[in-house]
Amino acid sequence: MTKNIVAVTACAAGIAHTYMAAESLERAGKAKDYNIKVETNGAIGAENVLTHEDIEQADLVIIAADIKIDLIRFTGKPVYVTKSIPAIEDAAGLIEKAFTEAQVFGKKGSKVGKIQIGNDKEKVGFFTHIMSGISYMVPMVIAAGLILTIANLYAFQKDDLGRIVNWGFDTSDSMGLLMSRLFAVGQVGFKLMIPLFAGFVANSIADKPAIAPAMIGAYIANDAELLGAKAGGGFIAAIAVAFIVGYLVKGLKKIKWPRILAPIVPIMIIPFIATLIISLLVFYVIGQPIAAGMDGMYNGLTWLNDNYSSAPIIIGVIVGGMIGFDLGGPVNKTALIFGTAIFTDTLAKNGIQGANFVPQTATQAAISVAPLGVWLATILFKKKFSKDEKVAATAAFGMGMVGVTEGAIPFVAADPVRMIIASVSGSAVAGGLAAATGCKFFGGIGSPLGTFIGYIEQPVPFITWILCVLSGVLVTALIIGFTRKPMMLAIEEEVAVENE
Repeated sequence: MTKNIVAVTACAAGIAHTYMAAESLERAGKAKDYNIKVETNGAIGAENVLTHEDIEQADLVIIAADIKIDLIRFTGKPVYVTKSIPAIEDAAGLIEKAFTEAQVFGKKGSKVGKIQIGNDKEKVGFFTHIMSGISYMVPMVIAAGLILTIANLYAFQKDDLGRIVNWGFDTSDSMGLLMSRLFAVGQVGFKLMIPLFAGFVANSIADKPAIAPAMIGAYIANDAELLGAKAGGGFIAAIAVAFIVGYLVKGLKKIKWPRILAPIVPIMIIPFIATLIISLLVFYVIGQPIAAGMDGMYNGLTWLNDNYSSAPIIIGVIVGGMIGFDLGGPVNKTALIFGTAIFTDTLAKNGIQGANFVPQTATQAAISVAPLGVWLATILFKKKFSKDEKVAATAAFGMGMVGVTEGAIPFVAADPVRMIIASVSGSAVAGGLAAATGCKFFGGIGSPLGTFIGYIEQPVPFITWILCVLSGVLVTALIIGFTRKPMMLAIEEEVAVENE
């Protein structure tokens, strides 16, 4: 009798490996005359979704995923959990192994992959939770970033000679009004992306009841006005909020609530308690240090700018390095806000000819260094990166090219010390060179594309800006590559540690 197999595939980026694993499993299953159906959980969402009937008739369930997959619908079925790579490399062998090693999901004390049923012990890594949040956030970042960039190009007001004289939208004109609204749409997207990220990191830890509290907590932690600071807490605060909420909700779910309250526990009681607790923690524990830190950094940068205005390279190196430190976090945001504030303040006081471009130009030169540096490292040092990392680096490249620093976050989360050193070094080089060469960033995209999409004055048109940015990218890539061990050596050391 022909056996029935159902499978779910997913990878961190939700792009290549998700579909490669699915295709490999389908091909191997049909070659062995099995009835097989594979559900893909990619960046576009779930496709070829398994029905109740598909699961009921299944003799085996294979989960080939690099992110957390909810197994509850497979209760009572033999389930085998692995990563996407084994499915791509040897799907036929994987299927046979799954038939012999699969465990019935839901049987108390049994283990399915890294999940032990009945004791609620999930050994899913920090990186897995972070990537779950990233996978939901990436589409919003890219969509909002592109819309913001397109709108920003219409904000440059030029005189008859083509010189930039002002920035803003002429809302009396229909096109100007449309672009002003699109600019607002882009800003909304960037405001929501951090709460969205936190919500789905928390969801990866504790499922749906954790989403609302984490999103609300992260929103508060990133609202500078609510915190009374110059900038919000960025991704550092969002990660802290997400993990606090995630494990708080996991604890609340273990409480033996009265049976009469059971229907409203996951949709009302737990979200209410968790939201109340995380809000208080943000306002009275997390928020104040963030506010003090932001003010301190901002005031320090202002003092530096006022006292060392004759040495722009110092400012460029410092604010450039700050951009690469936490990739969208409070240090990064402080540098961005500082650069924008100095530019707009001096523009208002002295006009376009007397504006101080240095801080803003340096931050924008540095903003794409980390994600592009990671991508270049995977190209130059291929043997030191896994296939999953190379796929994630491709996504980082796309985000880096449109000036989104956050594309490097998955790599920093997995290897913080090496990545922060590499990112700060490269970003400082890019910022310092942009300041030293006299580039002037009016607006657009802070990446190599910025020289074509936006308005940047540079000593040698196109070439100067690109060389400044690419110098920083190369420094980051070389530091990552030369300090990283080859993949096989790293895997052998990990196995040795686990065996000990």
